[in-house]
Amino acid sequence: MGAETTTATDEDGSNDRPVVSSPVVSTPAVSTKVYIASAEGDTGKSTVALGVLSLLSATGGRVGVFRPISRAGAGERDYLVEMLIEHASADIDYDDCIGVTYDQVHAAPDGAIAEIVARFHAVEARCDAVVIIGSDYTDVGNPSELAYNARVAANLAAPIILALNASGRTPVEVRETAEHLLADIAAIHATTAAVIANRCDPEQMSAVAAELSRISVPTWCLPEEPVLFAPTMAELKDSLRASLYSGDPELLDREALKVMVGGMTVEHILERLSEGTVVIAPADRSDVLLALVNANAAQGFPRLSGIILNGGMRPHPMIDALVDGLQSTLPIIMCEQGTYETARTAANTRGRVAVGSARKIEAALGLMETHIDPEAMMKVLKVPTPEIMTPQMFEYGLIVRARADRRCIVLPEGDDDRILRAAGRLLRRGVVSLIILGDEAAVPRRAHELGVDLDGVQVIDPATSPLTDEFAHIYAELRKNKGVDFEQAQERMRDVSYFGTMLVYTGRADGMVSGAAHTTAHTIRPAFEVIKTTPGVSTVSSVFFMCLADKVLAYGDCAIVPDPTAEQLADIAISSAATASGFGIEPRVAMLSYSTGSSGTGADVDKVRVATDLVRERAPQLLVEGPIQYDAAVEPSVAATKMPDSPVAGRATVLIFPDLNTGNNTYKAVQRSAGAVAIGPVLQGIRRPINDLSRGALVDDIVNTVAITAIQAQNMAATRRREA
Repeated sequence: MGAETTTATDEDGSNDRPVVSSPVVSTPAVSTKVYIASAEGDTGKSTVALGVLSLLSATGGRVGVFRPISRAGAGERDYLVEMLIEHASADIDYDDCIGVTYDQVHAAPDGAIAEIVARFHAVEARCDAVVIIGSDYTDVGNPSELAYNARVAANLAAPIILALNASGRTPVEVRETAEHLLADIAAIHATTAAVIANRCDPEQMSAVAAELSRISVPTWCLPEEPVLFAPTMAELKDSLRASLYSGDPELLDREALKVMVGGMTVEHILERLSEGTVVIAPADRSDVLLALVNANAAQGFPRLSGIILNGGMRPHPMIDALVDGLQSTLPIIMCEQGTYETARTAANTRGRVAVGSARKIEAALGLMETHIDPEAMMKVLKVPTPEIMTPQMFEYGLIVRARADRRCIVLPEGDDDRILRAAGRLLRRGVVSLIILGDEAAVPRRAHELGVDLDGVQVIDPATSPLTDEFAHIYAELRKNKGVDFEQAQERMRDVSYFGTMLVYTGRADGMVSGAAHTTAHTIRPAFEVIKTTPGVSTVSSVFFMCLADKVLAYGDCAIVPDPTAEQLADIAISSAATASGFGIEPRVAMLSYSTGSSGTGADVDKVRVATDLVRERAPQLLVEGPIQYDAAVEPSVAATKMPDSPVAGRATVLIFPDLNTGNNTYKAVQRSAGAVAIGPVLQGIRRPINDLSRGALVDDIVNTVAITAIQAQNMAATRRREA
């Protein structure tokens, strides 16, 4: 069946322009599609697209990305599409996510729409939801670009979320702009689902929101976030075709929040510095170079993002030697251009939210999560309630739950860059409040170098804190039966793990996450000595949340107890069921063995059988089955043969392994072979939440573990209130 043709009204009012659309019978059934459009450049459309994509991915299913019109030509890549693909859950190649180029639109506008429609339907057929990203206004000043995007949206039957640039506009001007654009979109027979006013002056957010509440569609406001639009030092380096003269290459990803020409005397340059400034100076201005390098390291001065030495010269050899001897990490780049051309190029360099732009991506997600109610957005998008649990849903849910009742978590390893980067992400997204242990000068200084804002974070050095003696008295009293005196307790309290544990014990923090640079024993030994185990449980154990394609399972114990007794296995099962329940997983417990039911004998299977009986005795409300093999526990067809009448077999959600050897190897095999996301280990059986990180932990792992620790603290507080 061929394509059908309808007509749409042009900007001049004529009705002779064909619009190509696909016949209704060929449109795939898709639950959600949304078109992110804007009427001008610099609206922060990528922020909106990333936030909507993240929300849709968290609802489950295959969420894809499509760009009807790409700025990238032959041999080039669209950086926004590449970045969004990294966050999509549908496995679709980059080339398939692109409709047409600007050249194709200019050559044949209607033919381009036909090509867009055909390519979109090919993507839509492979997805449960699609986020469509409008064009980027490469044609500066072309008033018809929004109209063309609206025509595309109408032909794709996709409602539009309109991103507005509120920067430099009064609240009334923002509303009037929105009303005008809504009318333009309606004239093309497209539908606007919502309006998001981005880049609002934070002091005018309420006024903008009040004005927008008068229009006919749901509206939200996002504040100006300088990090999103500022170029990084790496982007400035590329624009200027510069080379790295000195400093840490890792810090080239810091944003230049302000660029200034250092053409005045040193004292006047210094008084004009602010956080994140990049200073341009001729390479022969040795006084400026040395003053800036030293100011960047000095207390009381802002941390710079970098220095640009222009003029095609290199500093004098003696200055070279001095800068080298100072061992500054501040990135300093050299370029050939003169001062004017350098400043002009730097001013025109735009920051991009691209693959690898970790701080920009965190800032964008933080804005969307903080200022846009996910339930309200879900209604706008008409997303059905999911019946499955995907890894994205689980991880998104962790952040949402932790943020809903913010807890204070202590991070003892403040000298680890991963910890600082994770702290920045957690703070930007408003997930928790933090205490970081480490040198009170070095931690903020390194955070500034990394571009991490620790505003509001308490940094404590156990070596100098007045709390050390207070904690030592408490610890000595707790451990006096073990022969610990005050001097010994003082020495222990200078250890970050002990000090962090005491912060939790005394209620100054709600939980602790450590282990990025310490062993598991070093992390949890203080908890054994001070915080103790949960009443009724004598075994500290762990679970991993194994996020499979369509569900999340809890595996225990895969990290702590090498060869548990039957009593310890029962403890692990009961604790694991409680942990799973606390994270929204209905516990159906499978006590795993090499045999199912009564079919096998031997010491190992007998241990599991005894442990199962103990669980039934101690927690009669739990659904538990054992001994049972893994396949009978999780696969309904196997369960129908081996245990047809079991309420757990084939439906188990909590899987208890008979020993650490089996559990650790199984979780790693599933993680690597099945592509599962493994979150953990999550420690359990302790009165207060203390969690251990792998020493190879990534920033994402740390963020997830902190969120889990915060949720554990919420759950424990709720239990204490119920018992009070």
